[in-house]
Parts: sequence; structure tokens; C-alpha cells
Amino acid sequence: MIAGQVSDRIVTIPNLVSLLRLAAVPVFWWLLLAEDRVAVATILLIGVSWTDWVDGYLARRLDQVTRLGKALDPIADRLMIASAVVAGLITGIVPAVIGIPLIGREVYMTVITLLLAIRKRPPLEVRYLGKLATFVVYGSIHSFYLVAVSFLESLFRPIAWVTSILGLVMYWVVAIRYTTDARATLSQLESGAVLEES
Repeated sequence: MIAGQVSDRIVTIPNLVSLLRLAAVPVFWWLLLAEDRVAVATILLIGVSWTDWVDGYLARRLDQVTRLGKALDPIADRLMIASAVVAGLITGIVPAVIGIPLIGREVYMTVITLLLAIRKRPPLEVRYLGKLATFVVYGSIHSFYLVAVSFLESLFRPIAWVTSILGLVMYWVVAIRYTTDARATLSQLESGAVLEES
């Protein structure tokens, strides 16, 4: 494969990493809600979050960038964040004033993603700000979970609140930018259709 080219391969090491991260999501739910093992669920959440960069790094390093991988990576991120927030709301670990706007943003981005898929458009390119916002949001959610299991509650509580507010703002700012990207992609589609007709 030519360096930098995106392939249609399915079985690659980076895709396996992404699938393992996806497989961790139901395990997280089971640990937290069925087994009430908050500490273990927190460790799993942090582990999956901190491996977010691994699949992308391996894809570039091994020259195994694939269309499937480009789709799986953000799905794994989104599912883990959504799971941590929803499960955190159910258990009272994540405050509703933070969790509900985060869920709203995830629903909003899911609608945009589905709209593009229905129109047979490629997924949006991940923005740097989006990656940064995800990193900050992960950090804030981790902090709320660490408040629930750690003797350092007085340290993690203010960190959780500051980072969650910052991450929430960044998350919605980048959602607006993704909306602009989606509109541009859809308008290109409509322009192409008009040219074909004429």
C-alpha cells in the first residue's frame, strides 16, 4: 500500500485495537451496574480512554490506515464516553447538570453522522479540537469516577468540575464546527447532483 493511502482492509492490528476498545464497553456496564464494582469499572474506563491514541498511532506507524478504522475509532470514543456518562448518571457518579448536556451533544452528533451515512457521504474528518475536547471530557468523567472511589475526593472533585465545564464548552464548540463541515459536504453532494442533471 502506498504510504498515506486509505485502504479497504478489515483485518489489521489497529482495527483489532479499536474492536477491543469497543468490546470493553459492555464489560464496563456489567462491572458498574451488575457487579457494583465501581473501582474496577473506573480502572477499565481509564484504561480504555488512555488507549484512544493507540489505534490511530499504529495505523499511521504500520501504514494500515483503513476506512473501517477511521469509522471505528470515533465510534469507540463516543460509545465509551456515552456509556460512562449514562452509567454515571444512573449511579449518581456524574452530576445531571454535566451529564445531560454531554448526552445531548452525543445525540446531536449521532444524527449528523447518520444523515451523512444516509446521503452516502464519507464520515467527517476528526478535528484536532474534537480530539482535545474528547481528552478533556474523558479527564473530567474520570475525575468524577475517582471522586466515587478515591480517598483523594477533595482533590478530584474541583478538578472534575473545572474540566467538565471546560470540556463541555469545547465539545459544543466543535459540534458547531462539525455542523459546518457536514453542511459543506452535503452542499457538495447537491452541487454534484445539479451538474449531473445539467
